[in-house]
Amino acid sequence: MIVIDGISYNIPVISIARKAEFLDKYAERTEDGVLQRELIGVYFNYQLQFAPAANDSEAEEYSRLWNKLTEPQEFHNVTVPDESGDYTFEAYFSNVGDEVFKIRGRKNYFKNLTVNFIAKSPARK
Repeated sequence: MIVIDGISYNIPVISIARKAEFLDKYAERTEDGVLQRELIGVYFNYQLQFAPAANDSEAEEYSRLWNKLTEPQEFHNVTVPDESGDYTFEAYFSNVGDEVFKIRGRKNYFKNLTVNFIAKSPARK
């Protein structure tokens, strides 16, 4: 389960990829080849992939999540599974995508929903 802006979405998470991105204020090499750098902080960014909707009720929940992930809002509060329970942070969403895997009548079912959560602030300084 995932929580976005205080709303829970009951869609199983298939995979979670986590990256610790190191962001510098500056990083330059001096004439003698030594790196000079000022680290702003370490940002924890996540990529999640969700399970496909198998029936109509799951398709409705999947649609709710899709609508939230594509909402034109700058930042969101997200809670994702972490090794010590849950990790909550402010992030923006990027590279939201999925694909149709089944069409039944006038109903379309999607799979491979992925999203990147890019942290607004460093997790560690």
